[in-house]
Amino acid sequence: MKFTVKELENFTIVHFELENPIKPEELRKLKIPKINPRKGVIISGRGPIWLYCFLAHKFHPTPFIAIYDPRIGAVVVQSHTDLKEGDILDIVVEEVLE
Repeated sequence: MKFTVKELENFTIVHFELENPIKPEELRKLKIPKINPRKGVIISGRGPIWLYCFLAHKFHPTPFIAIYDPRIGAVVVQSHTDLKEGDILDIVVEEVLE
């Protein structure tokens, strides 16, 4: 698994790419990238739902977590800020990562 991390002013984008199909037991060995814990995080990539749940759990202490959906933007799924669950951040991750 390959991670790309892009820190912006108010949040960090953590994008992942699976080079091969991932197995659940690989979560135990997964090296999660270090991010600034004072900023929110947007998780992006194509993978199984349980991988997203695992990553969201690992980034729980951040101000907010959003999951990127290329059709609508980044959907806030957890927040300790003024953002509310279900808020959408208007961002195109593919453009930011270029």
